[in-house]
Amino acid sequence: MNLKFNAEVAAAIGDKKPIVALESTVIAHGLPFPNNLETAFNLEKIVRENGATPATIAVFGGEFHVGLNENQIKQLADDKTIRKISRRDLPVAVARKLNCATTVATTAFIAFSAGIKIFATGGIGGVHRGFSADVSADLPELANTPITVVCSGAKIILDLPATREWLETHGICVLGFGCDELPAFYSRTSGLMVDERIESAQEVAEIERARDELNLKSAILLTVPVPAEFEIEAEELERILAESSKLADEKKIVGKEITSFLLAQMSERSAGKTLAANIALLENNAKVAAQIAVSCKAL
Repeated sequence: MNLKFNAEVAAAIGDKKPIVALESTVIAHGLPFPNNLETAFNLEKIVRENGATPATIAVFGGEFHVGLNENQIKQLADDKTIRKISRRDLPVAVARKLNCATTVATTAFIAFSAGIKIFATGGIGGVHRGFSADVSADLPELANTPITVVCSGAKIILDLPATREWLETHGICVLGFGCDELPAFYSRTSGLMVDERIESAQEVAEIERARDELNLKSAILLTVPVPAEFEIEAEELERILAESSKLADEKKIVGKEITSFLLAQMSERSAGKTLAANIALLENNAKVAAQIAVSCKAL
């Protein structure tokens, strides 16, 4: 695999320093401009401030870039031709030399191929509401890639109980960072229990090491609740989501475009509250991931 490292990530790899992978779909498709650009730079800053090196991952000219320069991040934020790709799209992206933003599945695949085992994101994909056969490629990737993914659960637009069941069936260890329940993205609780409550980055590092010693091939999913001051009540979220989903049906928006559409609609209908919560949880997850990466190196 042809991996392109920026100077900062290459130096961190050479010096065996802690590294945190960051996805790029949230920049290109998850947040509006200019919030996406500001957040992308801030996530990298937070990772550095907590002792690790950020490695934002994307595809440019069909090449896998692990760690981006300022111009590449700006292009992701403002170039409407950037494609959103999952693992199935990688051969096409390489052969046609495309510029692409990477989903959770694709970021995990590239990060692990680069030797990076800590990855921070917002929310993972999962089983879609009303159509259980529609399962995000994020889930099978997590079942087959021994990486640690720091997130705030699955996106609220998904069927959370079915997603939780899928994770259990496929042997993905779900940890709660200071919580007993799986966070529901914008909400801190879901009624769905995690496998184990964890209180520190050190504990996560120890569990990751044990997973590797057992030669297990599945990811560890560390779920971190959205900061309390940004939480949105479940009843309000369900109302906003129902309104947004109805509009998506009327406009016949389906496939890979549905997530971006629903998140944008929910931000508009909540007067920006969901956008603020999304950014807050992304920043918090980047901080936690960096602390775990540092703890892993200290073992």
